[in-house]
Amino acid sequence: MRILSTQQMREVDRRTIEEIGIPGAVLMENAGRGAAACIAERCSRLFPGPVLVLAGKGNNGGDGFVIARCLLERGWKVRTLALAERAAFSGDARINLDVLLRLTEEVVFAPDEATLAPALAASRDFQLAVDALFGTGLSSGVRGHYGVAIEWLNARDCTVAAVDIPSGIDASSGRILGCAVHASLTLTFARPKIGHLVYPGAGLVGSLEVVEIGIPAALIENTQPAYFWVDGDEARRMLPPRPAEGHKGTFGHLLVIGGSAGKTGAAAMTTEGAVRAGAGLVTLGCPASLHDIFEIKLTEPMTVSLPDVGGSLSMRALESIVALCRDRQALALGPGLGQAVETQTLVRSLVRECALPQVIDADGLNALAGHLEVLSARPPATTVLTPHPGEMARLAGVSIADVQKDRVAFARDFAGKYQVVLVLKGARTLTAAPDGRVFINSGGNPGMASGGMGDVLTGLIGGFLAQNMEPGVAAALGVYLHARAADRLARKMGTAGLAATDLLLEIPATRHELIEGAIHAQS
Repeated sequence: MRILSTQQMREVDRRTIEEIGIPGAVLMENAGRGAAACIAERCSRLFPGPVLVLAGKGNNGGDGFVIARCLLERGWKVRTLALAERAAFSGDARINLDVLLRLTEEVVFAPDEATLAPALAASRDFQLAVDALFGTGLSSGVRGHYGVAIEWLNARDCTVAAVDIPSGIDASSGRILGCAVHASLTLTFARPKIGHLVYPGAGLVGSLEVVEIGIPAALIENTQPAYFWVDGDEARRMLPPRPAEGHKGTFGHLLVIGGSAGKTGAAAMTTEGAVRAGAGLVTLGCPASLHDIFEIKLTEPMTVSLPDVGGSLSMRALESIVALCRDRQALALGPGLGQAVETQTLVRSLVRECALPQVIDADGLNALAGHLEVLSARPPATTVLTPHPGEMARLAGVSIADVQKDRVAFARDFAGKYQVVLVLKGARTLTAAPDGRVFINSGGNPGMASGGMGDVLTGLIGGFLAQNMEPGVAAALGVYLHARAADRLARKMGTAGLAATDLLLEIPATRHELIEGAIHAQS
């Protein structure tokens, strides 16, 4: 599903009004009326209220005035608390405020803390609150009596419906701007916004409902850069074909380079992950001294013995690996390689000299830290990097806090600068492509916080790369299947004690579930 940033939503609003000719007042009416209908349906157990509508002085407050009027029409008891003077309202918001004032005397103006305190004291009996304070327009920290109102609302034991986005959340990043409303239900307009789906904001949204307000879909689909919410429908469209006449060669051959003394499991799980992705053939290139271990650990994949020193690959393996790359479709580099100096030099040489699509993880990423210039030697958009926030911080030479402050912008900018596909792991893992696309993953759970999960993901992405998938889509699909398989496991086993090897057997069933979902939807 296409989603929007604050700037993009503002632009499609403008174009709808100026180019399409739908007045802003009509859009506001559609938004408020649609939101009110959803609130009335979802909160019917609370009828007839009372309801408290908290309204700011912008268009979000205008939406709140329409909601208050529409709930009144439906028989609800509604009190509206406007956190500004009447004269501060203008445009479409002022039009709807004036209409509301003609219909009810239950509108109170509280433009500062002195007037807010008694207004709040007189509003203690409500069961349902509507947050129409800021919406998606907020870009700076919540201050003054607005913050007081938000903290007061969060302390109440009531259902809260947020209009567009809970006030206090940055709609383009998910950051909390000082303080934010904890919503039970959020009614957003036209499309979800980034801030609804990215943590920490995502944790305050509650149930998310999209209300259509008359914005033409074509305006949304043509916005750039493109942001996507990867759910089952989106992932299903990404799946590579499996033609009936296909054979092992049809589905590609992945070369995995990994393993070192004490870290054979990582390379084995990556290799098996590629098998579960549907790659036709998988070969593991491993240190010669560990080759017999891999021969025992692995059944379907093939293995190749490579020169090593003390259980870690040496530079003498370079020529052999480059030769192996000639007959393969993709390379997975890094799982369990270790951080021996010679091995890290080998990794950087392979990044430069092997033109195959590559997915680089774990110790492969460690080898690139401080040496990102090697990425410029590669064809653009053929490299997938899969760091967690700590690895990302090392790669970019910044703090983890810098990475996490605005994950979407950070991932998008890094991918564009270095012309790579960046998979920034974490809750709601992001996949950023160098052309500006960002995919936000919908699944995942705390059970994935265990060793080896990332190795399986590397294998999945590598397996899709071997099937000649476009790298950005291969990475986004791998992330989704990985998380959805973990969610399937969590429903059966809980989220404590899940092992990465448990995930391997769940992946084909997860893929089948996606396909079956499409079949059932068509029948």
